[in-house]
This record gives sequence, C-alpha cells and structure tokens, in this order.
Amino acid sequence: MTAIAIDDEPIALEVIKSLSAKVPFLDLKACFTNAFEGIAYLQKTKTDVLFLDIKMPDISGLEVSKSLQNRPMIIFTTAYSEHAVEGFELDAIDYLLKPFSMQRFLKACTKAYELHLLKNDQNNQQEFLFIKDGYEQKRIIFNEIIYIEAAGNYLNVFLAAKKIVTRMTLNEMLELLPAQKFTRIHRSYIVANDKVTRYNKQFIFINEIDLPIGANYQFLA
Repeated sequence: MTAIAIDDEPIALEVIKSLSAKVPFLDLKACFTNAFEGIAYLQKTKTDVLFLDIKMPDISGLEVSKSLQNRPMIIFTTAYSEHAVEGFELDAIDYLLKPFSMQRFLKACTKAYELHLLKNDQNNQQEFLFIKDGYEQKRIIFNEIIYIEAAGNYLNVFLAAKKIVTRMTLNEMLELLPAQKFTRIHRSYIVANDKVTRYNKQFIFINEIDLPIGANYQFLA
C-alpha cells in the first residue's frame, strides 16, 4: 500500500517516516513540507494513503482534501482535536492526534489496509460487492446500482427495484466500486455512469431524477 505525507513540520514528517518503516504493508513514497508540491505529486502519481496535517500555512489540510479530485484514503495528523469532526465529515479513514504512538499509528494504517484489500478484491471481481443490510451481508450487482446517496452516517443505495440502507461513508463505498463505472458528483452522491440519461454543468439526470453536481466535482461521460 503506497503512501505520502504532507506536514509543514519536518520533525513531524520524520516521525511518520520512522513509524512507517515499521509497518510491513506500508510503502511511504514521499514526504512534503510544501502542501502544493504534495498536491502536484498526487495529481501525477496514484497513491493509496495520504497522511495529512490539518493546520499548515497558505492552505489547510482540510482545504487540500477538498481540492483533490481522485482522493486517496486520508489519515489526518494534527495537534488540534477541534478539527476532528470536520475531518471525518470529509470521509477521513482516521484522525491521529499528535503526539501519537506506534500502536495508534498502526491501528490507523491497518484500517486503511483492510479497506485497500477489500477494494482490490472487489475490483478484481468487477461484477458485485457485499454490503451490510441490517444483520446480513447482501450481494449487490454493480449493474443494478442506479445511484448512492449519503444520509448522515448511512448510505441509501438505490437499485432498479429497491433501496438498501447501509452504515458506511460515501468515500468508503467509492473505494469498493470500479472507477470506470461510477463517479462521485457531489459530497452526497455517487452515480452509475451508464444510468445517466443527460447532464449539464449543474445537474445529472437519470430519467426523471435530477441530482446536483457539487462545486468541487464534475461528470465526464
């Protein structure tokens, strides 16, 4: 699992380097004290995990996260606990409060790695995924999904004949879906590309259903 770290404090990056070297399934490729250089790297290089400081000069980690189109799994690292809620609203995998221990760092990495493995397994199948519905795991065929809507801590998965409600973040769901078949168009919506009947700069239309396109998102057929 590849990763990079962005933090304006060199000492903080050294800590992440040291801890990452002890995690066998983690490959820390690069570290950046300049957030804009980190963003440029992410635009060119596929990365699985981003360790991201929140409070930085010029641009905050929250703003960096919002600016990324193809967002990797994000683990926020910060000395300020008051940003935790907003961090999780951005579908962060975890939130590490400095100074953090090896045990806490490993827990965050393991959470990301489990999601990484699940994503790769689902993408290899390219036909279906399992999601929790109540006390059961339901098999959902990719081609049956019309769109997915975030509703607090849950998702409404709209299928051709029914709706399934599951406890999951939109970002976690996006990690499980084949990228060539689904697009996130809004902080609250993912659409199946082949179900879209028309679109403009502001809305996606699926027959008579209209869904907004967020300011930081786009849809390209």
